[in-house]
Amino acid sequence: MAKSIHFELSFSEPQAHYVDVEMQIQGFNDQAYIDVKMPVWAPGSYLVREYSKNVERLIARDDNGNIIQCQKISKNTWRISNPKEKLKLCYSVYGFEVSVRTSFIDDSKAFLSPVGTFMYIDGYLQHESTVKVNLYKDWNKVSTGLEKIGDNHTYYAPNFDILFDTPFQIGNQDTWSFDVDGIIHECAMVGLADYDKVQLTEDITKIVREENKIWGSNPNNYYLFVTHNYQNGSGGLEHLNSTILAASRFSYSQTTSYKNYLSLVAHEYFHLWHVKRLRPKELGPFDYESENYTTGLWIIEGFTSYYDNLIIRRCGIFDETEYLQKLAFEFNNVYNRPGYLYQSAAASSFDTWIKQYRPDENSQNVAISYYNKGAMHAVSMDILIIAKTNGVKRLDDVMKAAYEHFYLIENRGFEEDEFQNLSEEVTGVKLDDIFKAAHSTEDIDYNQYFNLVGYELVDRAEDQDHQSLGIKIGSNEGHTVIKNVDRDSAAWISGLNAGDELIAINNHRIEINGKALDYVLSNAKEGESVQILISRDGLIKEIQVKLIASAKKSYSIQRLKNASAEQRLLGDIWLSLNIL
Repeated sequence: MAKSIHFELSFSEPQAHYVDVEMQIQGFNDQAYIDVKMPVWAPGSYLVREYSKNVERLIARDDNGNIIQCQKISKNTWRISNPKEKLKLCYSVYGFEVSVRTSFIDDSKAFLSPVGTFMYIDGYLQHESTVKVNLYKDWNKVSTGLEKIGDNHTYYAPNFDILFDTPFQIGNQDTWSFDVDGIIHECAMVGLADYDKVQLTEDITKIVREENKIWGSNPNNYYLFVTHNYQNGSGGLEHLNSTILAASRFSYSQTTSYKNYLSLVAHEYFHLWHVKRLRPKELGPFDYESENYTTGLWIIEGFTSYYDNLIIRRCGIFDETEYLQKLAFEFNNVYNRPGYLYQSAAASSFDTWIKQYRPDENSQNVAISYYNKGAMHAVSMDILIIAKTNGVKRLDDVMKAAYEHFYLIENRGFEEDEFQNLSEEVTGVKLDDIFKAAHSTEDIDYNQYFNLVGYELVDRAEDQDHQSLGIKIGSNEGHTVIKNVDRDSAAWISGLNAGDELIAINNHRIEINGKALDYVLSNAKEGESVQILISRDGLIKEIQVKLIASAKKSYSIQRLKNASAEQRLLGDIWLSLNIL
């Protein structure tokens, strides 16, 4: 009998946040045992999340309903000995975590992260499977990127890599479709929100067309945008022909937040080429049981973080000032973390499994984000190519050529030196300094790039004489507490700790609004000492702190006052000012 794998999803207790999974396995009785596994992480979200912790009530039965031996042999593996010709593995999955990468189920809807829902048979990741969704009560819609077969909400996955990369939104989500350049795009809005379908369709269409121009072709004939609308929501996760987004339900009627949402759309849509297809060699085929290390996230996520806002600029949604503010944010985010002196963009990529998604009170002192630092390298590369080729080439040409070479022609991931070599071949521009900088904590002068196109990076806080403790405060059960202490700051040197409750400064009571802190610090001089009363582990302690001028940066990107006509022309090309 031919081997087959079929899943059925049901919802007997959605109000308690469960999905019931029946995995029907046929034809695997030609071996002494089969190991059934659940992935421990989700592609695109580089953290071992241990999805199997949510699996309950697992039991295996033969075709007659008799229980057969099924032993758990590791955290995510169940071994079925002497498998029958036909067998069923039944289990329930608990889903009650609000994020774009984890399942959430209640009596109104179900979002199913596929890596935390479906199991695979060890050695058979390339095997096809089908999934049938049995709708709960008055639910009437299934939104997914899988191919639908038949009329009973059954879907086909040619292999488990595709199944694990295709989430399910089930319930009564608001959906509508539109055609962009011959490709059907569908929006699925989950939860109440104040969006305008006509405006969203118009703006997303602009984004898709701009990105199609960069890449030259689109690999999909269908693409799904699922947006979860919450009181407060943000973030997204890319998939092969879909994306899951999170937004505030109030964001669509507010200009700034709406544009930020569109930037998120641009970011995740860009990933359908860059990450899902053009990728470092380590990111596919995947090992779903352990970390997949790469130093290349600064390229795939950092470059995407550069392009997301640039796409919105090219669409005419951001004006020049808005775009430059967004770009300056990348620099401020990096330079206001002391960790930029200790971790490179490449090291940040490699350590994402233990640092990026597990921040603690000391993270800002030891680490940066490859998103921000990668964007800084990307803009440098784009500008340098534009300047050296007199505007004939830019980073767009590199991205398109890399996609065609590594994905369309060779269908494989790239090594970083291969990506650099291809970039230099396509543009004729040497890029050693930028690629070396990505692997180093030594800083580079970014104005050597911005100046080429008539702009400059300016620290507006450079001449300010403002004293700082170097701490971030927050509230804990009504108490004002220190959340973070910056390396080499006044608080760091004097021994203030994260977790300390701040009681008073120079005999002024410290409230959560920070007014007393602001008052004392704004009237103090560098080198002056202040007395801070704290509670640490329930014990009162007074600490003397010698103040140091704030090291915080406040960068902006602005036009050079004495820019030449050539610099201004190149700047217009960079910011697409000549095509709007």
